[in-house]
Amino acid sequence: MRLIGSLAIGVLLQGSLQAQVKLPAVLADAEKQTKVMLQSVSAAKEGKADLVSPRTIENGKLKLVTSRDWTSGFFPGVLWFLYQYTGKQEWLTQAKAYTANIEREKTNAGTHDMGFKIFCSFGTGYRLTNDAAYKDIIIQSAKTLSTRFNPTVGCIRSWDHHKEVWGFPVIIDNMMNLELLFEATKFTGDSSFYKIAVSHANTTMKNHFRPDYSSYHVIDYDTTTGAVVKKNTHQGYSHESAWSRGQAWGLYGYTMCYRYTKNPIYLQQAEHIAAFILNHPRLPKDLVPYYDFDGPDIPNAPRDASAAAVIASGLYELAGYSKNGKRYRTTADKIVTNLTRSYRSPIGENFGFLLLHSTGSKPSNSEVDVPLNYADYYYLEALLRGKKK
Repeated sequence: MRLIGSLAIGVLLQGSLQAQVKLPAVLADAEKQTKVMLQSVSAAKEGKADLVSPRTIENGKLKLVTSRDWTSGFFPGVLWFLYQYTGKQEWLTQAKAYTANIEREKTNAGTHDMGFKIFCSFGTGYRLTNDAAYKDIIIQSAKTLSTRFNPTVGCIRSWDHHKEVWGFPVIIDNMMNLELLFEATKFTGDSSFYKIAVSHANTTMKNHFRPDYSSYHVIDYDTTTGAVVKKNTHQGYSHESAWSRGQAWGLYGYTMCYRYTKNPIYLQQAEHIAAFILNHPRLPKDLVPYYDFDGPDIPNAPRDASAAAVIASGLYELAGYSKNGKRYRTTADKIVTNLTRSYRSPIGENFGFLLLHSTGSKPSNSEVDVPLNYADYYYLEALLRGKKK
C-alpha cells in the first residue's frame, strides 16, 4: 500500500513523544483540519437535519450519519479534545452543539454501542465541564444499555441484525462500552451497572480469547444454557484470524477495566494482549497493523490506522499500571509519531479528516483504506495521553 499525504513537520527520530512530535504544531494542524471538517459537514448536510456526524469518505464524498450510527459520538469527542487542549470557546461551542445532536440515543435500546456514542461525546464533555445534565444523560444511557444484558449468558448482547446467523452475538468491541457502566455506578452508587460490566468482562475473557491471547470477533451464545454456540471473526480475514482492531479493542478494554476495578486479572489480560500485538512477526516496522494479522495478502494488505490509534491510546494508559510501563510508553510514542509522520491528511484535503489509511471491514469491501472518524478520535486521545508524564 502506498502511503500518501504525510506531513513531515515537527517529527524527530528518538526520545519521548514530546521530542518526537512537536505537539503544539500537530494540534494546531488538527484545529485547522477540523475547521475544514466543520465547513464540509455544513455543505454536505444539504438541509438533512437527521445527519449529525461525519463518518468517512465514500465514493469521493463526505459521508454523514444519523445519531443512531455507532460512530456518531466520535466527532463530538474530537471537538471536546480540541477544547481540552486549547481552552478555546469556539471548540466548546461546537462540541456542545454536536454533542446535543446525539442526546436522543440515551433511550435507544436497539444497540450495544451506547458507550461509543454517548461516552465519547457526553462522557468526554462531562469530564471537562461537570455539566449535571450530561451526567443525567450518561446515567440514562447506562440504564438503557443494561437492558441488553442476559444473566444466563453473562454478557450484553451486541447485534440485533443477522438473526439467521447468530442467536446472541457478543463482539469484542463491546468491551469499550463498559466504561459507561462503570461511570454510572460512580455517579449513582448503584452497583448493578458495575456488576454487569464485570460479568461481561469476565465472560468475554473466558470465551473470546485463544491460548495465544488473540481474540475472536464474535461469540454466539445459547441464551437458554449460556453455552458458546460458535466463534466467528466477521470483519477480519477468517474465523481463526486475528482482526487487528479487535485486538486493539481488547487491549484498551481490559486496561480500562483495571482502572475501575483494580482487579489484577484485567491488568494481566491487557498485558497478554499487548504481548500478542507487539511481538507479532507480522506487525509492520512502523507499528501500524495490517487490517488483520493473518491477511493472506500481507505485505500488500491494507493498513488500519484506527487500530494503531486505539492501541497507542490503550498503551499509554497501560503504561501507568504495569511494570512494563516504559516499554509500553515508548511503543505508544513510536506509533503516534509514525501516524503523525506518515498517515495524516494534508491540511485542507479529505474533507477535514485527520488520519488516512484506516479499514472498516475488508471482507465486505467496506471502508477500505479511507479516513474514519474513530481513527481521528483515538489519535487525538493518544496525543493528549502521551503529552502527560
